[in-house]
Amino acid sequence: MLLTPLQCPGWSSNPRMIQLKTSAVPDAPSPSPGGVSHVARRQARPGATGLPFVPGTESNHEARLSSVWDHLEAAGHVCILKDAFDFNSPSEIADLLRAEALDAALALHLYRGGRLLQGHGIPFGIIFGGTDLNEDVNQGEKNQVMGKVLEEARFAVAFTESMKEMARLQWNTESKTDFIGRHLHRSWLSTFLPFHLKTSAGIPHAQGKIYVQSQGIATAPNTAFSWHTFLQRAEIKQSTDNLHVFLLICGLRPVKDPLYLVDAFAEWHQEEPNVYMVIIGPEVDPVFTREVKAKVKRSTGVRLIPEMPQDELHAVVKNSFALVNSSVSEGMSAAILEAMDLEVPVLARDIPGNAAVVKHEVTGLLFSDPQEFVQLAKRLVRDPALEKDIVANGRRYVREHHSWQVERDTYQRLVRTLEGSPEDLG
Repeated sequence: MLLTPLQCPGWSSNPRMIQLKTSAVPDAPSPSPGGVSHVARRQARPGATGLPFVPGTESNHEARLSSVWDHLEAAGHVCILKDAFDFNSPSEIADLLRAEALDAALALHLYRGGRLLQGHGIPFGIIFGGTDLNEDVNQGEKNQVMGKVLEEARFAVAFTESMKEMARLQWNTESKTDFIGRHLHRSWLSTFLPFHLKTSAGIPHAQGKIYVQSQGIATAPNTAFSWHTFLQRAEIKQSTDNLHVFLLICGLRPVKDPLYLVDAFAEWHQEEPNVYMVIIGPEVDPVFTREVKAKVKRSTGVRLIPEMPQDELHAVVKNSFALVNSSVSEGMSAAILEAMDLEVPVLARDIPGNAAVVKHEVTGLLFSDPQEFVQLAKRLVRDPALEKDIVANGRRYVREHHSWQVERDTYQRLVRTLEGSPEDLG
């Protein structure tokens, strides 16, 4: 993170921050929803020169980054966005830090982004991504690296209390004294503890470092967007009067599992030709993308559309019947929250990240398998009262728990923890 000029008088008049992102495909930075690399788009703005490391530029990460970026720049910070896969060694990171005279850093994803910031002496913060806590923790070496990153970080942001608890359970968050005190008889402490504290490599801890801040949501559909033109592009020739489009927004990679519902949906489409599934997202994994394209091509009632600018994507969501999420793992899906904000019902796979924001039959519908998805989707189509209630509850939930202004206040406050040395922090 970084500090505002007035809050860190010893720093330059334009505090500079590194933000690191990690796309899923090395050597080929993914384009932003607007079709331009995030780096190029941001640096095109006069005076924008700072920097964060983050995984992926699909809609979820893109929305997350764009929001945090705006919060930091609004506080007077100068930021540069870099893709972690652009760097092959720690020395390249060190060269960048020196060349850009950067004061602080922020990484999205504890492993993919955070590991690059270790040992450089630059204060940094972490935003948990989702797969770091849901998947990478199960790999021994990655788990150890992430524990060390968390220990060095000034702060870490989790989107939910459950994510914070997962981190706490993975990497002991108490001090070495407290940890040993709970596991050793008190009579041993006077003789054992001093020796242990001098020789132990240390217990990774993040006492008081992990903050819970849900994603702030703000949507702005393009008012000039043509739904009719979009349907033509998707080769959907049904009349809009009785058309039901189920929209799935995700980067094309296995963890998002965009093919999970395809067979069941194609079968439903054969029964009811007015229902369609439309998948929109960037081609993150080239090999998997070929598999998705081949499968969709063979499946009736399913369409695949390339990524779109954010305002047009919001317009597509607004015109769709429902938003679908079939991911194997999620931190917190921005697409789900944006759909709620746009008053569109949500059907989501029943996984922890989705269940944290979707309460079944209240703010959306949760399914455990493709067959249950079809059953719930049919129910939603045929029950306008259920749709109305879910939409109202979802909108209310986002307004009450995902305030964009609260998110801004949190990140601007956390930025100030990067001032001075760790010992100075209270």
